[in-house]
Amino acid sequence: MKYMLMARRICLFVLLMCTGLKVFAGAKQSFNDVPFTQEYSIKYNLEDSTILLTNAVADRNGYIQLFSSEGLMMPKAGQLLFPGSLVPDNHYKPTSDKKISALSTYDNQLIYLDDQAVFSNAWAGRLFVKHELPTAKLLCPGSDFTFLVSDGKELRLLADSKISWSGTSKEPVKQIVFSEANETFYLLSDKQIFSLSVTSPKIKPVFKADEMTCIAPVETMLLVGTQNGYFKLNTATNKQEGLIQQNLPSTHITTIAEIDGTIWFGAAGGAFRLEEDCGFKYYASKRWLPSDQVLSISKGPENSILILTSGGLTKLCREEMTLAEKADFFEKQVRERHIRNGFNATLGRMTDGDVTSGNLVDSDNDGLWTSMYLAAEALRYSVTHSDDALQNVRESLDAMDRLFTINPVPGFPSRSFERRGYKYDSEPWRRADDPEWDWKSTTSSDEAIGHFFVYGVIAELVDVPEVKNQAIALIDTLMSHVLKNDYYLVDWNGEPTLWGRWNPEYVNNFPINVGDRKINSSNIIGMLQTAYHFTRKEKYKEAAFNLMQNHGYYENLMRPMKEIGYASEDASDWAKMLSEGWNHSDDEMYFCGYWGLYRYALNDTLKASFKEAIVDHWEAERPEKDALWNMMTGLVGGADYDYEEALWFLEKYPLDLIDWSVKNSDRKDIDFIPENFRGQTIESVLPPDELPIGRHNRNRFMLDDGGRGRAEFSAGDIWLLPYWMGRYLGIIKETTTTKK
Repeated sequence: MKYMLMARRICLFVLLMCTGLKVFAGAKQSFNDVPFTQEYSIKYNLEDSTILLTNAVADRNGYIQLFSSEGLMMPKAGQLLFPGSLVPDNHYKPTSDKKISALSTYDNQLIYLDDQAVFSNAWAGRLFVKHELPTAKLLCPGSDFTFLVSDGKELRLLADSKISWSGTSKEPVKQIVFSEANETFYLLSDKQIFSLSVTSPKIKPVFKADEMTCIAPVETMLLVGTQNGYFKLNTATNKQEGLIQQNLPSTHITTIAEIDGTIWFGAAGGAFRLEEDCGFKYYASKRWLPSDQVLSISKGPENSILILTSGGLTKLCREEMTLAEKADFFEKQVRERHIRNGFNATLGRMTDGDVTSGNLVDSDNDGLWTSMYLAAEALRYSVTHSDDALQNVRESLDAMDRLFTINPVPGFPSRSFERRGYKYDSEPWRRADDPEWDWKSTTSSDEAIGHFFVYGVIAELVDVPEVKNQAIALIDTLMSHVLKNDYYLVDWNGEPTLWGRWNPEYVNNFPINVGDRKINSSNIIGMLQTAYHFTRKEKYKEAAFNLMQNHGYYENLMRPMKEIGYASEDASDWAKMLSEGWNHSDDEMYFCGYWGLYRYALNDTLKASFKEAIVDHWEAERPEKDALWNMMTGLVGGADYDYEEALWFLEKYPLDLIDWSVKNSDRKDIDFIPENFRGQTIESVLPPDELPIGRHNRNRFMLDDGGRGRAEFSAGDIWLLPYWMGRYLGIIKETTTTKK
């Protein structure tokens, strides 16, 4: 056994010191930045909750009008993130002064029902057909200027500008629709569907069922919504086809509409549309809707969809956009609302999503979130040589630099700093020598790896001497502190911080399957390699080899992810706490650290080994389809690390980064899996615009969140970093043409 152990150490030493093997990264797959459909919501809130809304429509001019218990209404103001309101529509008094009882469209023109007639202001006002139903409330246009109106009992078919047929329904009618396929009106009551042919008008019973809520014609079918799903009704046989569809995002269907060949559903729990793969695209929460109780869905102006809810109207905009244009949008979002003293900050303390009501707040992770945004801007500068990007780099790098100088501990980076009297918590804060400022202590390994990541990016890619030298000086400063203090971050009180610990006694105290043993080893080796690469100080290289050869850090960081799991029963309480489940903050630290671990590997043999470790980690993360993990794995080259999924992530991430309350756990259209260490809840991850907003350290299989619109996150770390990493690596090709 003694000789086997010695042989193993000799092999490891040879492996670590070998410099002869060359590792070539293969060509990366690249993608043109072609326009995609970006969806976003403009909301118009109903300020008077006593008003009952019925439906919303738009005409060929883009004029939007609503019908309510208080008559005609219209949207006022409103833009993305700045909701408008619904107000009475007095635009044309001869219309609004009438006793309007229903609103619809025919041939993309607005038509109205009042106590006397069906009429319109289109066609020079010639459409005016009296119906002789003073309490008429239902209006359905057919073809060739035919209309069916009803008061819920009596019916009048209007054709050739007169009443062509009158009849009475045996049951109260609550909805009327028209099928162009067979020139037939269909009437829905609580428990029955009737038909009325235009060519031979006669009310005929078609189908009976309980709990029917709405109907919609689609080709030769009727889609029938119920309180628990929907089904297809064949209008040729008057029989149900197949089983009722209940695997839906929300099963209490309130309205169905076919718009430009796409089937839309409104429900008590939001809106959704049927996709080509027979799945559903779901729109719920205040990211999309004023309320989740949907009343009607219709075609809106400029490729939009109008979704009316009990709380107001959504104009679901669908705009062609490139990723470059989306990046421009997010660059402005960050600069306008998320820069605090140079830090990449969250806008917090908001009221119901109102970004004008919020305050910029500090964070324990100001250093990390800023390092990720700063890296994005450095990559942007490397790709574009934008003066704006360079200025952003200078300002945020100065903030990172001041983290070291605002406290009295040599080489120790503060978590954050803030003007005295404006800090938002207590314990970690300390008084700075400058009476205007306080600094936050207890800095963790999250911040440390963020510092090394971004300083390495800047030192390598920003070709401005004073900026490059500033970054290298900070690398040396922080690494010297860690080495001087025996691989600890030592705080103002002379004690190691809770998380800034890379000392072998601490790291190797964990069982081999506890993630902290692997992550701390991986991070410190990447940090030391970065320091050696840019300073050429032998102490950093020697320290890295010492940890790998004599303290098992190479084995630790190379340990496959499949071996990381729950601590055993005989492990310490600390180890058990750290291994209660997959740590997604560790994922963020790993991937930020991989820049220095792989890029600045001390020799090519190590580089090849580190590539194996990185790809192994990416394989474990693959189900999340996180663009940052996929793009950063692209650093090692040689394969397609699901770059299409990364583009999907970037395209589907919402423009609205407010932490709205989101709930997906009660959906019936997703496949849940058993509880597991990974924290994966469902078979396939949902699109980002259906999930709660979260940074990359959040489990993307977390389905629910109760944010209530209290904060807006910055796109700096969430979106811009993976985008610019993709641009830098050539995975996303530069846009050659964009729309104005």
